[in-house]
Amino acid sequence: MTCSKLNFVLKDQQGFALVLTLLMISMILVVTLQFNRSVWSGLYGSSNLKEATRLRLIARSGFECAVVVLSEDKEQNEVDTLLEPWAQSRELSLQSTALFENGHFMVEISDVCGKIQINQLLDDQGKWRPAQKDMFQRFLLSKSFGLDPDAASNLMDFIKDWIDPDSEVTRFGAESGYYQGLVPPYSCANGSLASLDRMVLINGISEELLYGTPEKKGIMPSLSVHGDGKININTAGPEVLKALSTDMNEEMVQDMIAYREDPGNDLADPAWYRKVPGMDHIVFDADLLTTQSDYFEIHSTGVLGNMEQHLSVSIFREPGKAIQILQWKAGSERTN
Repeated sequence: MTCSKLNFVLKDQQGFALVLTLLMISMILVVTLQFNRSVWSGLYGSSNLKEATRLRLIARSGFECAVVVLSEDKEQNEVDTLLEPWAQSRELSLQSTALFENGHFMVEISDVCGKIQINQLLDDQGKWRPAQKDMFQRFLLSKSFGLDPDAASNLMDFIKDWIDPDSEVTRFGAESGYYQGLVPPYSCANGSLASLDRMVLINGISEELLYGTPEKKGIMPSLSVHGDGKININTAGPEVLKALSTDMNEEMVQDMIAYREDPGNDLADPAWYRKVPGMDHIVFDADLLTTQSDYFEIHSTGVLGNMEQHLSVSIFREPGKAIQILQWKAGSERTN
């Protein structure tokens, strides 16, 4: 081989080695960058997971505190009012700031028995319970909701057909034949409501009617899917109190609320409302009334920095037994 050819081969090999070296360096650089990115992503993910876990535990702590308060309340007395510790949830929430570093929970306990229990409007055969039906109709006719008598009556037919077990249309109601013709189609439940949010599927119930608007109240805050059907007049809201009799007016409702806010008044007897000045002639259906509650909703929000974890839990309590969870909903969000 001549010297010129040898020099050409050597230069060619040196060039190939240089290219190969550059390729190897590039590959090492890419792998290094990818590894670095994975490490930081893993660290960031671990940090987020740790914060999310703390957040869930804070929200759960609020729920557990509420359960303890409700359990102690059941052991101490059989009458439930809005003057008891369980109803003063703001104080419980304020105390939580000392329990967690840079975090706290906000908890609220509401008495389901102070609401109209939608699944108890009908009996086991799917027929209206007369007292419940009359109360519910008066409730729907409240000026707060803006329904006329015909609209309220039709709405009751729709609700009955949705939760009764049969497929027979009630007067102006609707069964699956109607709902299957909608876009998209769906079937009538023909059973108990599992959630109040499902009520928007019922013909005649708009989101505005259910949830309300800035100008008008919605029916949802006064309703529940849980309960035994009895109304605790010690905790019921204005719309529910007014629906207990056709003879009730706004002034009487406010007088009842003022009476039960007085710690000196005895609220153990469901007939205490007749002691309210000007109400001695009023008669509520005794089968509808109670002053005890065993169904509650607990809303607990865990707060950590700009993150929130929400818990909404429906519970049932019995004397001497562990509290039973009926429904559990959880969700999280970031705040600005």
